[in-house]
Amino acid sequence: MAKRKLEPYHHFTKAEWSRLRADEPMTLNASDIERLRALNDPISYTEAEEIYLPLSRLISLYVEATQQLHRASTRFLGADGRKVPYIIGVAGSVAVGKSTTSRILRAMLQRWPSSPKVDLVTTDGFLYSNKKLDELKLADRKGFPESYDRTALIAFLSDIKSGKPEVGVPIYSHLVYDVIEGQQTIIDRPDILIVEGLNILQPGELPKSGRPIVFASDFLDFSIFIDADEKDLTTWFMERFRRLRQTAFADPKSFFHRFTTMSTEEAEAFGMWAWTEINLPNLRDNIVPTRSRADLVLTKGPGHTIDRVDLRKI
Repeated sequence: MAKRKLEPYHHFTKAEWSRLRADEPMTLNASDIERLRALNDPISYTEAEEIYLPLSRLISLYVEATQQLHRASTRFLGADGRKVPYIIGVAGSVAVGKSTTSRILRAMLQRWPSSPKVDLVTTDGFLYSNKKLDELKLADRKGFPESYDRTALIAFLSDIKSGKPEVGVPIYSHLVYDVIEGQQTIIDRPDILIVEGLNILQPGELPKSGRPIVFASDFLDFSIFIDADEKDLTTWFMERFRRLRQTAFADPKSFFHRFTTMSTEEAEAFGMWAWTEINLPNLRDNIVPTRSRADLVLTKGPGHTIDRVDLRKI
């Protein structure tokens, strides 16, 4: 008897996925897409309509089903009926387009007829400070799982999921390349929270004792992984590095301002070193292994456009 192959995902081409929008109207215009896309991410209005509109529709169905389940559980337990936010995780490599996906998805979800409150945070705020990373000898492993204050991240997600009001999130500045001490963004009981991060799907190490422990991914109701070939990611990272060298790095307050005074050859060598010695090992060892844990995988081709959508079977 032939072995039965178990396939965890439904696979869709862009055209097949696009048809799942049904008659859902597009609520963003071309100017919105231009404003929301990140540096070096050439997403078009058409792609937003073909990919993110069906995704928005799917998530709306999932949120409704989850709310019904919560109401049933509340009745069973005799607990109070406080609002439980729906949490969406967005994971993937550096330079793959997580920020653009998160911002466009947030804008679409906010424009549902019910006008839900949708907040967006990144896990960057839970990185240890540069000072702490130096103390831990992790300065060259920034972005690796061990460079985050995972206890603080889990506490934040737990507070959000329990309906706690006004939960603080540390602010990370890409200008100074560090967490800004004493500053926070306040998240106050959203209907939906999008959490973007390299390692948001990371489960961590399971204790051999069998003692129950909690991971950040345990708080996610739906997860998205943005995937791409290593060769394309290398190209996109270097393109972004060059653009930043001409723009954000030019600010004298920028942590990377010194790269604007380097020769092109020196700057290129540093950019490639950062990719091959830091970002690529993190991608291979920590980020890609979490891809199979995602509910939805968006796979990009060389043109930075999404060519395939994989949706986990329920």
